[in-house]
Parts: sequence; C-alpha cells; structure tokens
Amino acid sequence: MNNQLSGKVVAVTGGANGIGREIAKQLAAAGARVAIGDKDGAGARRTADELPGDVSGFDLDVTDTESFTAFLSDVEAQQGPLDVLVNNAGVMWVGNFDEEPESATALQLNVNLHGPIRGVKLAAPKMRARGRGQIVTVASAASKLAPPGESSYAATKHGILGYLTGVREELHGSGVELSVVMPTVVDTELAAGTVSGSAKMLQPEDVAKAVVEVIVKPKFEVMVPAYVGPAVRWANVLPQKVRDFVLRKMVPNQVKSADHSARASYEARVVTNKNEGSK
Repeated sequence: MNNQLSGKVVAVTGGANGIGREIAKQLAAAGARVAIGDKDGAGARRTADELPGDVSGFDLDVTDTESFTAFLSDVEAQQGPLDVLVNNAGVMWVGNFDEEPESATALQLNVNLHGPIRGVKLAAPKMRARGRGQIVTVASAASKLAPPGESSYAATKHGILGYLTGVREELHGSGVELSVVMPTVVDTELAAGTVSGSAKMLQPEDVAKAVVEVIVKPKFEVMVPAYVGPAVRWANVLPQKVRDFVLRKMVPNQVKSADHSARASYEARVVTNKNEGSK
C-alpha cells in the first residue's frame, strides 16, 4: 500500500482534529504528501507539525470559494499537482426539527453540502484536464438513513451523495474517480453525546483506514462498517410498516437518546459561532 501512495499529493479539509487528523496521519505514514486545511488555520499548522511525515497546514474556509481556491492553489504551488482531495469538514446540530436554529440549518448546508460541491467544482476540472485524480468525500451513513434529531444533517448527506452520483456520470471515462465514505457514528467531538444505535461506535482510525483503502483501490460507495450497506438495502425492500419497525431498531433516535448537555459546548462553539469543524 505504501508504494501506491508514496509521493501522492493529498489535500484534506477539516484536518486539524478528529477524522481529518487521523486521515492525514495514516496517509502521511503511507508516504503521501499531505496538506490539511481547516478554518482553524493555527490548529491545522499545529497538527501538521505534530504528525510525522510530509504534512503541511493551511487556512481554509470551505464555505468561501476564494478561500478554497487559495487553499488548492497554495497546495499545488508547494507540493505539486493535486492527486486526491478529501472532503472531510463537517458540522452537526442535534435536536427536534422545529427547535433547530435557522443559523444551524444554514451552516450545515453551507459546510456539509455546499463545501464538498465547491471542492469538486474547483478540483475536478484540473484533474480531468490531466486525465487522473480522485475526490473522496467523507459523508455519513445518514446519506442512506435519517436518524431522528439529525434531519437537516441527514438532508445534507443525502444531498451530497445525490450530487456526487450525478457528477460521477459526467466524469465517466475522464480518469477522475469519485468516492463517498459513509460511516455510522464516530467517536469525535461532532458526535458528542449521541448514540450509535445497533452499530458499534466507530473510532476516527476506522474511517481513516477506509479512506486510505479507497484511495488505493477506488470504488464509489463505501459503508463503514461494511455490513451496514447490505442491511440498508435489505430493509428498503421490505413493506413500509416492516421497514419502519426494522429501522427503528437499527437507527439511533437522537431526540430521545442524545445527551444534549454533552453537546452544548460543541454546538455553542462550532454551530452558533459558525466555525466549521473537523469531523
């Protein structure tokens, strides 16, 4: 695996902490030249200094086209043509749909949906012109499911999967690969206080491993853990009442089960202050 990643230039958004940091760590360990961008630019540079290997940190606001453009330009100026973009930055608000602040809805759309769309629109044309490249988007099992209490978050993840499905067809035969990694609940600050339902709580290392593997061996959809994909497909062929019963057993109800006091610090700092975080 190291030989296949050695020397590849990979940019990771939301890379200062959590899943993004672990993705950068594993890619650098495999020999890639890694650039991490984050709204917390100082945190990105600190993380880059802390990680072994060829890792650099940059300022990046995925909700701003000028910032994203500058990030990709700076990466290519410093490290060479971009081989892989990993769209990882994300935010999540949890609670009753009718209590969600409008600002939280807007931020989730801007970061989780418009952010990856912006990344694809900026990175893919250059990759297509070179005849090679890959964009990996860290989405969520919420791309296929919709946990109560995460309705807007799930909408953004459904949306990005739909967008990438269409763009993938437009890029067919161009040499540019698109991949979507869809983990269940991961033990990061974004998921603080939430529950994982019937699936085990994942660690950032689990998601990073899936990202590294899909770069080495590209495919479009990757569920983490892998058994969730077949389970969802099986549930979707059931009659509606049976499907509802099964999914209520599988999918966590964050309205009923989440510890909202445990999320207060994260949501006050990230969602209210509109500072997109690392997953």
